[in-house]
Amino acid sequence: MQHRMKGRTVLWNPGCDHAGIATQVVVEKKIWRESKQTRHDLGREAFLKQVWSWKNEKGDTIYKQLKVLGSSLDWDRACFTMDEKMCHAVTEAFVRLHEAGNIYRSVRLVNWSCVLRSAISDIEVDKIELTGRTMLTVPGYDEQVEFGVLVHFAYPVINSDERIVVATTRVETMLGDVAIAVHPDDIRYKHLVGKECQHPFLDRKLPIVSHSFVDMAFGTGAVKITPAHDQNDYEVGQKLNLPFISCINDEGLMEAWCGRFAGMKRFHARKAVLQELKAIGLFVTMAENPMVVPVCNRSKDIVEPLLKAQWYVKCDEMAQNAAAAVQNGDMRIIPNIHEKTWYKWMSGIRMWSFRDWCISRQLWWGHRIPAYFVSIRGREKGNDACDDSWVVARTEAEAMQKAIKKFNVPQSEITLHQDEDVLDTWFSSALFPISIFGWPKQTKDLKEFYPGTLLETGYDILFFWVAKMVFLCQKLTGKLPFTDIYLHSVIRDAHGRKMSKSLGNVIDPLDVINGISLERLHNKLLSSNLDPAEVQRAKEGQKRDYPNGIPECGTDALRFALCAYAAQGRDINLDVLRIQGYRHFCNKIWNACRFVMMTLGKDFEAEPEFKINKMATEVDLWILSRLSTAVRLCNDAFENYEFSKATTACYNFWLYELCDVYLECIKPVMRDADPEVQSATQRVLCFCVDSALRLIAPFMPFITEELWQRLPAGGHDKRQSICVAPYPESEQYNWADTAVDNRIQFAMSVVKAVRSLRASFDLTAKTKLDCIYVLSNDSEVADDLKRCAEMIAVLSTCNSVKINSNEYPLKGCVRFPVSDKCRIILPIEGVVDISKELKKLSLKKQKIQAQMEQLLEQMKGEDYLKTPEHIRYANEQKHLEFDNALEEITATENALRVSAEDAE
Repeated sequence: MQHRMKGRTVLWNPGCDHAGIATQVVVEKKIWRESKQTRHDLGREAFLKQVWSWKNEKGDTIYKQLKVLGSSLDWDRACFTMDEKMCHAVTEAFVRLHEAGNIYRSVRLVNWSCVLRSAISDIEVDKIELTGRTMLTVPGYDEQVEFGVLVHFAYPVINSDERIVVATTRVETMLGDVAIAVHPDDIRYKHLVGKECQHPFLDRKLPIVSHSFVDMAFGTGAVKITPAHDQNDYEVGQKLNLPFISCINDEGLMEAWCGRFAGMKRFHARKAVLQELKAIGLFVTMAENPMVVPVCNRSKDIVEPLLKAQWYVKCDEMAQNAAAAVQNGDMRIIPNIHEKTWYKWMSGIRMWSFRDWCISRQLWWGHRIPAYFVSIRGREKGNDACDDSWVVARTEAEAMQKAIKKFNVPQSEITLHQDEDVLDTWFSSALFPISIFGWPKQTKDLKEFYPGTLLETGYDILFFWVAKMVFLCQKLTGKLPFTDIYLHSVIRDAHGRKMSKSLGNVIDPLDVINGISLERLHNKLLSSNLDPAEVQRAKEGQKRDYPNGIPECGTDALRFALCAYAAQGRDINLDVLRIQGYRHFCNKIWNACRFVMMTLGKDFEAEPEFKINKMATEVDLWILSRLSTAVRLCNDAFENYEFSKATTACYNFWLYELCDVYLECIKPVMRDADPEVQSATQRVLCFCVDSALRLIAPFMPFITEELWQRLPAGGHDKRQSICVAPYPESEQYNWADTAVDNRIQFAMSVVKAVRSLRASFDLTAKTKLDCIYVLSNDSEVADDLKRCAEMIAVLSTCNSVKINSNEYPLKGCVRFPVSDKCRIILPIEGVVDISKELKKLSLKKQKIQAQMEQLLEQMKGEDYLKTPEHIRYANEQKHLEFDNALEEITATENALRVSAEDAE
């Protein structure tokens, strides 16, 4: 919006991906809940009809949220990755990339969900850290499964009395072991390298090999090698040319050749293998072991590394170009702390070919892979694990022509079978910058809007989406898809936890905007796919965090809060109470503008071009200076994507400068001053409020639109929206005046001192003091204060302020230092009971000292260093607050004692 206000052509194109796995899981759960049927019971075509039905019913939720949030998108251009235009781009991209050698078929290890029976991407894998033995619930198992345990067992060395002990957290995979590795420098095993061990359950000999990847200090220093079920072992298996033997199938069952363990569920086999090892005397020991367990965040299944024939995108060259684009400055990552991650990933892809991108998914919902397996009558079936028996084409007819040419046989002898798998959702999402504009056609939109300028997204998908867009779009068009990548923070709950439906801490922005009762929050859980136990846990979380529901905060307050939270590089712990605070800020703006309109009156006409009037007061000049500073800070912040700095500048100007100071100071001006002075002040007031509304409009478009349209038009066409009104530019607001700022700042220090004393004596705003005396030994300071005397009087709630006057009474006064050049004298006789105030301060002091001693005692405790860091930080802040409070009380006591002595 700010760019549009600056007169630039702006396009924010809405789009929604089909979320392959997430959507399929939700719909499968829904069908099972309603009819106890699986997708296989329904069949592919009927199941996809159900998915489309669900999508049409629920798919507009995100768009609705964006619209209510006031997101300035071109809704006529909204697109969905399964739209015909997008599907055409996906097919074309796959074909072109395959023809260029960037897409190929291979057998490699993938993240496999046995529940989904599909490969999943890294972003769909949650890493659960365990500190030791832990029982976890696994789908499909009646009892919990043990993890976090390291099992030591022995392999007997052939033709020897020796045994070699290995350690593993996944003992069931020993059925897929093909070798035992030791470190070349490990003297314990050097004499065994080259020998073989006998597998206790299978007719298989395991060679003992040496490799530097082995950690001599971990376990026994000897490692079982299972290339088909472990990524590290996969690499070693490739380097040492070892066989790859899968012992677990797609459903998570042990393979048929696994002897007595055949057909067992993998975690049942874990127990059975352990029992058999004990029975034959090869079990050695078992110990707790910290470990990371990979869990599918869609199915909650334990991810199984499996060897599968899949389609891959070759990424090494693309990664090199992506790294170079950032290094050369052709593309910026903001904040730049994420550049290190970018380079790390890109160099990792170039170093290891296994980092190529697996794009096959064993699902039904998504873009069907445009690859066809070719069977030829009279010939042995080809190998589907590599490209040799496949053709890739835009249509089946094109595939047939390619097959005829490739295999040199007539059409009558060819049968085509399209791959049942669909593409990874990230593949179609990666094409978004070009597919939305009609690529591969060279449309007018593609020429005008591609490449784009800015991509804004979360840092958690920097590799999964951003990098893939850079890879594919640059490869297919020769141009980077955007020049700036702004990575926003991840929103967590007020306690810093990741938002999760099962925790009940997911915050729907519409609920924050409109407000919602606790009962309705609970009801939303009941209509979800959570199981009863998760629903109950989520309800408890909601009750704990929102005992009174979520208050209505409004759109502008939510937008402003999110931007205010957006300090670069930090996650957002979203506290609804802080958002509610910004709603009160909106009320402050509204009430301020009502006062302004009353002050201007119906007949006021704004100038087409604002100029400072010679009758402008000191405080008029000051507010123009502060406005100029706020404009500069906002423009600089927007330019550098430092949105929290822009919100701070707007907040400080509106609340602390315009409302708290300027509006209060002009009240007596508009009531009593010369008409020419009043006119000058009105023009400054109108100009400042008009500018300040436009300044904050990108954050608060709704309230600013309503208020701005009610202001006198001035040089603006009020028939247009504030969204296209000129944004204040730093060059046009050149009234920053350091001298004026310093004068008012010092005057405000006097006001603060007076207000502090008034608060100490519980003097409310209704108690108006007759006079305040300000003394200064510096003539320049005294002159500055004289220029601000009326302002000090207004803000201090007194009738007058006298600077360096000899008229002040000698008795019944409080003397208080403001600085080494200035002090104030506050006559309090007849207003404050000095002895009573001293007693009250003494009691208050004793109470704070007792609290402080208690806190210090706690902080000196032996186990205090074990206290969580955030609690220790809070205690340090509390100690500082006690210190400041005692210092303030002591200063007030001293002032009162001097006053009491004078009175005597």
